[in-house]
Amino acid sequence: MTKVIFDIETIGKDFEQLDEVSREYLEKSFERYLKTEEEIEEAKDQLSFSPLTGEIVAVAMINQETSGGVVYFQAPNKKIEEFEENGVRFIPGDEREILSNFWRDIKNFRQFITFNGRTFDCPYLMIRSAVNKVRPTKNLMPYRYASEEHVDLFDQLTFYGAVRRKFNLHMWCKAFDVKSPKEEGISGEDVKQLFKEEKYAEIARYCLGDVFATKELYQYWEKYLKF
Repeated sequence: MTKVIFDIETIGKDFEQLDEVSREYLEKSFERYLKTEEEIEEAKDQLSFSPLTGEIVAVAMINQETSGGVVYFQAPNKKIEEFEENGVRFIPGDEREILSNFWRDIKNFRQFITFNGRTFDCPYLMIRSAVNKVRPTKNLMPYRYASEEHVDLFDQLTFYGAVRRKFNLHMWCKAFDVKSPKEEGISGEDVKQLFKEEKYAEIARYCLGDVFATKELYQYWEKYLKF
């Protein structure tokens, strides 16, 4: 079975760039569940979590069997040529090009593997594709409790939410002695600032690091926990 592992990186719009009605709606929703002005301001800076207020700046994909792959990434203010590192191609383009390339590639795989992809990466990719008028070639939201198409390691390692504490990719990597991309000093929270600083290749490499960590975690799960 051909298997692909993928991950995305996103950034949010600046709150002040939203239209007035959207700002008012979000401010009211923040005030309902946040207590301090500091928390509200922090929420305004986390618009990357929704495909309605954010966009995709990188998608990394690798073949689970061969480890060959590609990273599609945005680099709007720099002239960056396609390059290759350790068998992985890095290809710049705008969000629409990223999505078109992703859907062209993923249709060739029978199974896809993610970490927390069902609640973040997969719906995000599908909604942003619709926003960009790109038609998906595969349903990334199949039946949750069958892993023939989608192995979401977040679901598998928490037994579909049965464990009390869920934890992020970094914590699972540390538990199973897998190298975490966070050890390089970058986290998802840094992506927006890196994008503003035009450090596009750094974002692409960080996204790829998440994919390789997911690959190792998948191999660990498959060997010791899969039934």
